Amino acid sequence: MGVNLLAANTHNTSMHMTGSGIYAPEAVKVYHYDMETESGQLMLSELKSQPRREPTYPAVVDWGAYAESIKPFSSEQSHFPGMIYFDEFTFTELKRNTGNYTVCQKDLCCHLTYKMSEKRTDEVYALGAFDGLHTVEGQYYLQVCTLLKCQTTDLTTCGQPVGSAFTKFEEFSLSGTFGTSYVFPQLILSGSQLAPERHYEVSRDGRLRSRSGALLPVLVMALYGRVFEKDPPRLGQGPGKLQ
Repeated sequence: MGVNLLAANTHNTSMHMTGSGIYAPEAVKVYHYDMETESGQLMLSELKSQPRREPTYPAVVDWGAYAESIKPFSSEQSHFPGMIYFDEFTFTELKRNTGNYTVCQKDLCCHLTYKMSEKRTDEVYALGAFDGLHTVEGQYYLQVCTLLKCQTTDLTTCGQPVGSAFTKFEEFSLSGTFGTSYVFPQLILSGSQLAPERHYEVSRDGRLRSRSGALLPVLVMALYGRVFEKDPPRLGQGPGKLQ
């Protein structure tokens, strides 16, 4: 959205509240993530006061452009359900060290092209899609495409918390047929570390893709979309509002 974001979190590991961060439109400036201790850390960073006026201000992204321009990748793939934070995703397992996969739910189709350095037998990855209303601790409509490591090799654990990964991805491209311009990309590496910006890019046609050729131990890759117009009416808003 082209703004600076300062997020000061309560550090309570039992509730998965794990630190703080300072983020600018062009880069993650500094953050602290710690699931091992309850100690805190002061975050300091120098920020542009008006980032929209800077030449580094990110270009406008048409988040559904690429995904809507291609045909879904066809393969003999099976789908299965999995839960992420009380939302039921539709998943498909990545069965090879390289490939093209598509998984859909309602109006959202997520496309993934990837290449692993090797397909390990002790780690399982899945591509997932969610298009629906989130209803726990608030109600808001989401469209999410995600590539993630399953907690174990049992597919029923896909979507459950996991902290480390040994599988290395050489290439990846993730996109989705989003019906919103509010999509937030994320790339988290083993140890729940944010990937440095030099390792990935967001293209103007809506692809989150690799660019450095580095071998990245991916934990979670996601495009997290918010469809505000599909949110349920709030008290005092919508058709029932008193004039």
